[in-house]
Amino acid sequence: MELPGFVYRLYERQLRGLLTPEKLPAHIGVLVDGNRRWAKLSGQTTASGHQAGADKILEFLGWCQELDINLVTLYMLSTDNMNRSSQELDDLMGIIANTLDRLGETKTVRVKPVGNLDLLPDYLANKLRELEASTAWVTGIHVNVAVGYGGRQEIVDAVKALLLQGHANGQNAAQIAEGLDPDQLATHLYTKGQPDPDLVIRTSGEQRLSGFLTWQSAYSEFYFCEALWPDFRRVDFLRALRDFADRQRRFGS
Repeated sequence: MELPGFVYRLYERQLRGLLTPEKLPAHIGVLVDGNRRWAKLSGQTTASGHQAGADKILEFLGWCQELDINLVTLYMLSTDNMNRSSQELDDLMGIIANTLDRLGETKTVRVKPVGNLDLLPDYLANKLRELEASTAWVTGIHVNVAVGYGGRQEIVDAVKALLLQGHANGQNAAQIAEGLDPDQLATHLYTKGQPDPDLVIRTSGEQRLSGFLTWQSAYSEFYFCEALWPDFRRVDFLRALRDFADRQRRFGS
């Protein structure tokens, strides 16, 4: 038996023993960052890096299910990413489509698209809509797939929806403004009806949110990990959860 693997398994068990259900986050947001750098360091193609990242997503969701963490939001493709080369985008969207198929095959994942589907190719937008409908009955882990997502655009879309609703109800601009509050706006977000993320994890060493859940993460705890996403291990995840459990959360103070 290889010693490092044995040591890590012992360490994992130790970390897992420190975690209790009441100290675990109910909702985790993850920026799955570092696929391209992983590919470059590994001497592989960019598409191979994205595929390795997709494989890690399935593994990561398994870890969440083991711990009864039943709401995860995955930042898979931002609106900024839409400016990448057409070849990379074609490869990436194909990998995302394949990953959605794999999620559907598990029969244990409820999928909700989070983002502007109009930015996506029809086949991918339709697949997201169909998967949302076909998994609506699933009572297991709920996964928000953030594809074509931008936090600022989400807020703009929420404001537009709120204004249109007010107009349809016969209200003028002044009346809409008078009744506007954060709770009302939140009912028009992509994640409406869901609790905000307790913990946001970003891999690859970057320490910024890049527009991820801009509104919802106002009181989230953040954990930044040096590992590139395809290299993110179960022990890294447990460390993030331990760090979260040790924090004293303060909401607005």
